[in-house]
Amino acid sequence: MGCAVARELSRFRVKAAVLEKEMDVGLGTSCRNSGVLHAGFNYAPGSLRAVLDVKGNAMMDDLCRDLKVKIKRIGKLTVALDEEDEATLQRLLEQGRANGVPGLEIIGKERMQAIQPGVEGYMALYSPSSSIISPYALTIGLAENALANGVHFHLGQQVVSVTPLAGNGWEIGTKSGERFTGTVVVNASGLFAADVCRMAGITEYSIYPCRGEYYVLDKRLDGTLRTLIYPAPKKNAPGLGIHLTPTVDGNILIGPSAEYLNDPEDHSCTYDVMAELRREGKELLSEIRMTDYIRNFAGVRPKQTPPEVGGNKDFVIEDRKELKGFVNLVGIESPGLTSAPAIAEMVRGMVEKHIPLLPDPSFNPVRPGSPFFFSELPADERAAMIADNPNYGEIICRCEKITKQEILDAIKNPLGARTLVSIKYRARASMGRCQGGFCVPRITRILRDEFGWKPEDFLKRGDSSPMFVGNVRPKGGASR
Repeated sequence: MGCAVARELSRFRVKAAVLEKEMDVGLGTSCRNSGVLHAGFNYAPGSLRAVLDVKGNAMMDDLCRDLKVKIKRIGKLTVALDEEDEATLQRLLEQGRANGVPGLEIIGKERMQAIQPGVEGYMALYSPSSSIISPYALTIGLAENALANGVHFHLGQQVVSVTPLAGNGWEIGTKSGERFTGTVVVNASGLFAADVCRMAGITEYSIYPCRGEYYVLDKRLDGTLRTLIYPAPKKNAPGLGIHLTPTVDGNILIGPSAEYLNDPEDHSCTYDVMAELRREGKELLSEIRMTDYIRNFAGVRPKQTPPEVGGNKDFVIEDRKELKGFVNLVGIESPGLTSAPAIAEMVRGMVEKHIPLLPDPSFNPVRPGSPFFFSELPADERAAMIADNPNYGEIICRCEKITKQEILDAIKNPLGARTLVSIKYRARASMGRCQGGFCVPRITRILRDEFGWKPEDFLKRGDSSPMFVGNVRPKGGASR
């Protein structure tokens, strides 16, 4: 969310900076989700979630075109399995139409089978504007375009204090000892939004972390799912239920589960949940084999409702009247991804009440590059690129067919993020079947030989995840 706001503000002649706790953007909730752009029928008419979801969905085609991010408008079936679900679909249809969701209709089994052969249930709510996207690609695209338009990014800067300055403005202190000042602060801290609120003296908000676990399936099943398939949601459930989600890059996700926990950074995957995901995944898609499960991961939702209440609260997006220049975003869970560009516009309006926003004529909304990886390009185009640059002819990631030049481009990314996860999210290296068994040693060699990295420089995600620890054996010598 912070990257969307930064990119929106970069349209104007302002000095803006993003303080990011991690060593790269998008390593938290922004990337650990299903990558679904929701249509907007799940939310109460007039709520911020409804209004911003529908608006954000409509903005995504132009945004993804400019940022070179893949988007696929594949639609969604919300399926009824019993009479209770049938009533739910009718309610969602009416709610969606009140929200202005385009193209909604309830369809029978014959039409369902035409859209997705083999789907269970006897009726479904069909939403053609539901879509899929790469959430980390969008976050990186927003950040890189904001950077190109003058926003400063400070990675690895965990905020520890928010202090009003005498007269006007704010001072932000970080764990590293850095101090930043500004007229306006936008709190887009996700799972830590309530913590930042308390630093500024706001005590009425709480965040209840809720973990969702996923399985990632091999690309062997690419094309099996033509659309999104969701069960009809149950009352007061913390999420929309376990489902199968195709991704823009050819994998299928099973999940997410929903489990409240105390640690907002607990991304563990648990034995019982994984077993349940395998069972439900097999029921939903009988073609799944045990060899198709190539990875699991978890994301954490920043919920405002405790487990004994369940359900969801509306987004909090506010310009705090008693704290001049403090713009607050709390509880931005689903559909936060879909709503991001619309939320950014809303925040821009709040910022404009505190500082003048004069359009910057040099603003360029277009990010250079292509949404496609080298292996996805036509054969003649690939041949020409190899002839011009032999690095395109050397495969580093065998599973995903990622070339050396794509790895080099990921390493040299504009934000300067240098962890193995940063390279992974930009080039898809190690996202394939062997999960890095083939490519990680080759990427390590590139970083060592061409960039002079020492063993202690290699980090998976950040300072707490070194790739190499303990004794190191130099060439031809004893271990040390």
